[in-house]
Amino acid sequence: MTENQRPWGHYDILYREPGVQVKRIEVKSGLRFSLQTHRQRGENWIVTTGTGIATVGAKDIPVKKGTYIEIPVGVPHRLANNGATPLVIIEVQFGDYLGEDDITRLQDDFGRHE
Repeated sequence: MTENQRPWGHYDILYREPGVQVKRIEVKSGLRFSLQTHRQRGENWIVTTGTGIATVGAKDIPVKKGTYIEIPVGVPHRLANNGATPLVIIEVQFGDYLGEDDITRLQDDFGRHE
């Protein structure tokens, strides 16, 4: 398993088949990833460790262990860790295309663009 480093933490791909990909994502304390959309995939998140805020569309949703979040294709979303320990989720992606280049960043704390 290869750890994919990002400024906010890292992720590992756990499983992949056509149309489905499963990742373990870890967000460092006090950080968040981009407010983003995807043109070709939806996502489901299950929180396994930590606490934070999931932004889905116009809603901010407090999350903790056991929280399930559904993100339809095209809906802006973000995950922020507001706790003292890493926030870990299992992300299940589904769609016709699951590449990392299917990200449109609307806001980013690290100066990254699409």
